[in-house]
Amino acid sequence: MKSFLLLGKSVPRWIILLLDMLIVIWSFVSSYFTVQHFEFSSILRGHFFVYNAVYCIPAIAVMYFMRIHTGLMRYSNTHDVLRIFSSIFLSSLICLFLVKVWVIPALGVHSVNIYMVLLVNFSISSTLLIMTRTAVRSTFFYLKNYSNTKKTIVVIYGSDSKAVLIKQALENSQADYQIVGFVDGDVSKVDKEIEQVRVYPISKLSELKERRNIDKLIITNDNLEDDWKKEALDECLALNIQVLTVPPAEQWIYGKLNMQQVKDLKIEDLLQRKPIKIDTTTISEDIKGKRVLVTGAAGSIGSEIVRQVMSYEPAMVILCDQAESPLHDMQLEVQETYSHVPSIIYIADIRNYQRMKSLFLNYKPEMVFHAAAYKHVPMMEDNPSEAVYTNVLGTKHVADLSVAFGAAKFVMISTDKAVNPTNVMGATKRIAEIYIQSLKNKHAANGNVINTRFITTRFGNVLGSNGSVIPRFRSQIQKGGPITVTHPEIMRYFMTISEAVQLVLEAGVMGSGGEIYIFDMGKPVKISDLAMNMIKLAGLVPDKDIKITYTGLRPGEKLYEELLNQEELTLPTHHEKIKIAKIITYPYEQVAIDIDELIALNKQNNNNPLVEKMKMIVPEFVSKNSQFEKLDKKEDQVMAKTSV
Repeated sequence: MKSFLLLGKSVPRWIILLLDMLIVIWSFVSSYFTVQHFEFSSILRGHFFVYNAVYCIPAIAVMYFMRIHTGLMRYSNTHDVLRIFSSIFLSSLICLFLVKVWVIPALGVHSVNIYMVLLVNFSISSTLLIMTRTAVRSTFFYLKNYSNTKKTIVVIYGSDSKAVLIKQALENSQADYQIVGFVDGDVSKVDKEIEQVRVYPISKLSELKERRNIDKLIITNDNLEDDWKKEALDECLALNIQVLTVPPAEQWIYGKLNMQQVKDLKIEDLLQRKPIKIDTTTISEDIKGKRVLVTGAAGSIGSEIVRQVMSYEPAMVILCDQAESPLHDMQLEVQETYSHVPSIIYIADIRNYQRMKSLFLNYKPEMVFHAAAYKHVPMMEDNPSEAVYTNVLGTKHVADLSVAFGAAKFVMISTDKAVNPTNVMGATKRIAEIYIQSLKNKHAANGNVINTRFITTRFGNVLGSNGSVIPRFRSQIQKGGPITVTHPEIMRYFMTISEAVQLVLEAGVMGSGGEIYIFDMGKPVKISDLAMNMIKLAGLVPDKDIKITYTGLRPGEKLYEELLNQEELTLPTHHEKIKIAKIITYPYEQVAIDIDELIALNKQNNNNPLVEKMKMIVPEFVSKNSQFEKLDKKEDQVMAKTSV
């Protein structure tokens, strides 16, 4: 029996139906005898068998058609109890009807108080039917919890209906979880019991780990910024208790929790902040019915821009990227999820002016989101010419074509690394910023009206982006370590991709042209702390199970990222997360000359003169941990001689 239940095998339905039939018959007989005070001679003379048939035959039919016997007894719940009550009540009504219209008038039988018999029978039969199912259910879970299989000892966060649903779902699953308690920050619920399981305060987690050997805490993955949840998560990290997440009940598949939905808590979940409030109505009015071009559409930022833009009913979205396979993946996603929105998949390199001109000529985009860029700092430090071609010349091509074909808006995705750049990548992004800002000045100086509004958005690292440290750390943990961090004190800002793109769209709406918008990135995160928390979330111990090694700063890397130049000030906007940088502007004529010279130097395939020119265009560009530091020293020597 034990192995039969634990193997998940079910009793045939006909056996359950037969058992229910026997209970129904025995219950009615017992009720009849009880009401008649067990006077057997009177019972035998009083048409006992007629009454028994009038009740039992309809009752069995009712239970069959209400499918009382089809549920798995080990998973019986309140819904099954209600069906049992309903079937007995309906059977009683049918019996009473037959007695009144047939048994008494036609057969002349009236030897028992049928009302009393049915009332007693309702109590006995419902109790027996429910107790049978409860006994099977209790036996199943007892055998499951105390089988020889090693159990994962877990506690569930919360003590509300959501937590109870999780408990029931886990108990009804094939997963080897033994639930020993709930934990909650609400003191009014502490020390109470829910379904025979006690509610503990969060402060008792350490005691539970020691006394009950709990392995995991299970928590819903919504509203993680709640103070009590944060306290529980911090306690788990300190105690090396692994945290598992489940989605809210409304996201369960077909109303049931699928064990594949039970996942490890990710560091991205811990770094999330309160949801951003954006003006979706204004964004919708800005995008709806427009032809929208997204460059770098297959990248992490570009692909999210595509997803969010498509939700606002544009007339067309052009997905432009040079990466064939990722763009093909985006094509499949768009066709499956956003089939109602016309889309164009356009393979092109933004450095190819004629190819990009063909795009503008054929589709005439009204809005341009420019996300295409090279962004890996060490790689661009070794290949500055490619950074210049893509981040500067490519941006110039798309911006110039936006003006030439009358695009209403050009939104550029920039980076915090463009502020006081210490590397080639950041410097090229700053030069691109300078150029698109100068375009407005060019047309104003000539007395022309420019139709294109140029808007720049700056933010730091995004969670889950290609090249983020988080996927790398996760991979290193899976391999058994070590985790490599460049410096113990290095810090970075983090923001979710979805959050960043929401702010990009909001900034795009509010921009009148020429602004650089910076986003509130929250508090910077120390990368070494990030690594340790990721190890703990995996249920491991830092520096014991997984080592953390420090490799030294990479070329062009600095300890702290900035969001503003020292000469810049910020102005608030109507959105608390977005500020306007009061930026330094440059005349178009000089910027154009500088960029032409930069591109000419780029063709010479000589890195030093190229980077020297970049430092001239961006005076605050001072290399760090780079082969190009010597150029800064050379400039300092020249300045010293000049001053003498």
